[in-house]
Amino acid sequence: MTTQTPPFTPPLRAKPLVDPARYEGRSACVIGSGFGGLALAIRLQSAGIATTVIEARDKPGGRAYFWERDGFTFDGGPTVVTDPDCLKELWKLSGHNMAEDVELMPVMPFYRLNWPDGTNFDYSNDEDSLNAEIAKLNPADVAGYQRFLEYSAGVYEEGYLKLGAVPFLDFKSMLKAAPALVKKQAWRSVYSMVSSFVKSEKLREALSFHTLLVGGNPMTTSAIYALIHKLEMDGGVWWTRGGTNRLIAGMVRHFERLGGTMRLGDPVVQVHTLGCRASEVETASGWKQRFDAVASNADIMHSYRDLLSGTKRGHDYARSLSRKSFSPGLFVVHFGLEGTWPGIPHHMILFGPRYKGLLDDIYTSGVLPQDFSIYLHHPTVTDPSMAPKGKSTFYALVPVAHMGKLAVDWDQIGPVLEKRILDEVGRRLIPDIHDRIVTSFSYAPKDFAADLNAHLGSAFSLEPVLWQSAWLRGHNRDDVIENFYLVGAGTHPGAGIPGVVGSAKATASLMLEDLAVKAAS
Repeated sequence: MTTQTPPFTPPLRAKPLVDPARYEGRSACVIGSGFGGLALAIRLQSAGIATTVIEARDKPGGRAYFWERDGFTFDGGPTVVTDPDCLKELWKLSGHNMAEDVELMPVMPFYRLNWPDGTNFDYSNDEDSLNAEIAKLNPADVAGYQRFLEYSAGVYEEGYLKLGAVPFLDFKSMLKAAPALVKKQAWRSVYSMVSSFVKSEKLREALSFHTLLVGGNPMTTSAIYALIHKLEMDGGVWWTRGGTNRLIAGMVRHFERLGGTMRLGDPVVQVHTLGCRASEVETASGWKQRFDAVASNADIMHSYRDLLSGTKRGHDYARSLSRKSFSPGLFVVHFGLEGTWPGIPHHMILFGPRYKGLLDDIYTSGVLPQDFSIYLHHPTVTDPSMAPKGKSTFYALVPVAHMGKLAVDWDQIGPVLEKRILDEVGRRLIPDIHDRIVTSFSYAPKDFAADLNAHLGSAFSLEPVLWQSAWLRGHNRDDVIENFYLVGAGTHPGAGIPGVVGSAKATASLMLEDLAVKAAS
């Protein structure tokens, strides 16, 4: 008796959520291929708008660039993936599944926090384990943490679910949201709010450091950003097999599958206008093309000062931006080591001896302190493919003041700081680190400025403070050039993968509305 294998039947896909015929003949350009730019491009192309992404560098990704050296893969950009549902939605728009292109791997613990006295704190969403970690620091804070978690859930509801993908186009829209934010004491800082719930200084640092991951000072960033805690508790922390670069590659693959066009290695030099409309995009190679709408995922200052340099609006808004506060820079040491370290988790925060004082040096004084806190990224403990067999990939990141406050020669100071950082990692974790280094290089604020046109070498664009939030950030649609849009860290809601993907959703809603009106006229 023989059995017959049934013919393969591909899985049924849901119908696209938008009728492509509604935008037939419409075209759009997205300048820059960071997470925000690609997320916006996917939304537009899914709706049937012929979309072209133009990227200045040789590879897509923006801050999520990567390097391959001596068999090691080094991700340059965000390494913490939270709220994976906001990414999965980009595939669902056209009835696809993100798993076709990307494999997400859970990271546990989310982070290990380590202090100079040797204290470790494993931070995760396992309730029993987390409560045990809190009790080690201060048993009385277990109850206080529960109250903080309730507060975090409230600001997550108001600030992320309700407002995270809603464009603020006028001051009235901000006033409408204000009562709920006032009720949540948005004028207070994250650190201040955390301190009202827990007493342990270490726990206060553990529950407030997250704002640094989006460029914010825990001492001044609005308490609304406590929502990050709830975001991680609900959605977990994830890693993309092969690196963050594989998530970018999956987004590009999906965008091109939908019919989108990628143009790499050809920076935009000018967005031309006719009256109050963007009319044409020109690149360094001399390529020009007309579009119905143009969106910039480039640095916000670069977008206005340089790309719109031929317009009064570009000049005026660049001058306004120059008076705003920008987030710090970063100094990142990438290194590949001989050997493996199963005892070093994927993400670590190596706190220095100071917290507030160090933040003051970075955000206010603009000095390069002798001490530092280090974010240590060790992807090979989760994903050995990031290094040759028997070897490990790391990066060590420290926030530093941006170039407008810290005027140093990074070519000179960089090697000195790199050695100091590696020395500290060696002292606390890997004693023979210098003997084990196979390859290493560093990336400084000057590199952010040169490679990404980042104003002042800032790593996260405008600083995420209350007076630069919502309507007070760059607007998702420009106020003067009616078909010019922003997406990414410089616009609402801000930096971080969920933030810039949320900005893409907000900006796409405006572009789809505007282009649909034009198509129907």
